Amino acid sequence: MSEGHGEPNQCRKESVAGAAVPSDSPVTDPGQVRAGNSDSGAAKFDGPRGKAGALKKSARYRSRSLSASSADSYSSTSYTGSSSDEDEGAQPHEKAIAAGQPNPPYCVRNIEQNAFGRREIEIAEQEMPGIMALRARAKDDKPLKDAKIVGCTHINAQTAVLIETLAALGATVRWAACNIYSTQNEVAAALAHAGYAIFAWRGESEEAFWWCIDQCCTPTATWQPNMILDDGGDATHLMLKKHGAAFKNIKGIVEESVTGVHRLYQLSKAGKLCVPAMNVNDSVTKTKFDNLYSCRESIIDALKRSTDLMFGGKQSVVCGYGEVGKGCCQALKALGCVVYVTEIDPICALQAAMDGFRVVKLNEVIRQVDIVITATGNKGVVTREHMERMKNGCVVCNMGHSNTEIDVYALKTPDLLWERVRSQVDHIIWPNGKRIVLLAEGRLANLCCSSLPSFVVSVTAATQALALIELYNAPNQRYKRWTRDQSRRDPETREADVYLLPKKMDEYVASLHLPTFDAHLTELTDEQAKYLGLNKVGPFKPNYYRY
Repeated sequence: MSEGHGEPNQCRKESVAGAAVPSDSPVTDPGQVRAGNSDSGAAKFDGPRGKAGALKKSARYRSRSLSASSADSYSSTSYTGSSSDEDEGAQPHEKAIAAGQPNPPYCVRNIEQNAFGRREIEIAEQEMPGIMALRARAKDDKPLKDAKIVGCTHINAQTAVLIETLAALGATVRWAACNIYSTQNEVAAALAHAGYAIFAWRGESEEAFWWCIDQCCTPTATWQPNMILDDGGDATHLMLKKHGAAFKNIKGIVEESVTGVHRLYQLSKAGKLCVPAMNVNDSVTKTKFDNLYSCRESIIDALKRSTDLMFGGKQSVVCGYGEVGKGCCQALKALGCVVYVTEIDPICALQAAMDGFRVVKLNEVIRQVDIVITATGNKGVVTREHMERMKNGCVVCNMGHSNTEIDVYALKTPDLLWERVRSQVDHIIWPNGKRIVLLAEGRLANLCCSSLPSFVVSVTAATQALALIELYNAPNQRYKRWTRDQSRRDPETREADVYLLPKKMDEYVASLHLPTFDAHLTELTDEQAKYLGLNKVGPFKPNYYRY
């Protein structure tokens, strides 16, 4: 599993009472908005800007709605060389509808940006050896011939390499963004210009977000989707709810996020998941490389690009010590940060303690830390009460998929002012002058404020492509499809239709990337293989092995 950019120099003040609130929460239905919250109150701050009256009268401060797109607008201005420049004007889909095209072949911000996007894709291809090798090896066999794939992921240069690989392997695709701020407009334009059905732009409104996904999911005379590649579960959720008959024709679902996998298991337990699904998020190649190594590099890049922070000596707290949290903690520690960790799981907490981090409750350190990072996949991790107690200038950001970890909506009250400092950076200003720095309005900081290392995305993309190939070509008996009667089975066994990627495929993905490092694998002798009870070509570890 859409993120955008703001107007750094625009100084406009708006009321936020009763604003419609977009959310990529796992429980949000299409079009659903949340009711207002009038909780207020700010801790006393004795600083140079302690007069609320002067603050509120200043034209330099303004309030913003939760989504940059729900109150601010965008247009199709000419490309200026960076996808961080937000356009102003109507949402692109509104222009299409107004022009009499309710179902356009594609919908992007500005198709004229395609040349810039193509260069971005070409750069990404050089750093994505695994997915390019897979494309070269399988393009003649066309293992995805006649596959019609609904894609709902982040749309950037790396995703474009995956999309074009799937097409080279025989698939037809329609793609939307899983996040309103992470789309690279120029890349979306390049894909649309190349003939792909792309429905995404940076800074989508809530309504536009669901419209784009529906354009991909809606069956027509020429489009009958039979596969889903999801990031967060929104495409699966919408298709199941709105196009139930077409959903039954899906041959398989591939999901890559914690949030989306959780939603799949919920559907499975409720007996509503009638098609097999592949949990790519918990595959070794995704968990270890995308979640750990990617976040270890991208968190620092995101924070530095957006805030110009010096990390040495800063105090930070990372909420969650899963693979994402581990990567964040390692990066912060390496740059001299004092790092605290919050955890609910005693095993993860013990890992953090033995890695040299202090395990605390958030309330114990919230007054003293300079940086707060959430990486739990949960909701309500950082609340308004926590933010009331933060020190002036505290930086708050999220590295989990969903925007529900930080209760941003609780900051949408008339007593607080929002100031757009730069793209994806907002000051939230209390009446007494205290301010916190919020990145990407609580959405994925590393995708909104910077970019991901292409090499790591190559690992994930190859894993996703192999999962699609496996589900699409597998015999009917390999992965179960549940009928209405079978959905009444014992609730404890209903998770059987969410599968993990076969270990052999994990190893194959890793092997595709080893030549980049000129790495040479040791081969087992016949005697050694017999002693270990293994096949000489793998798999080399059982499914329960923890890497």
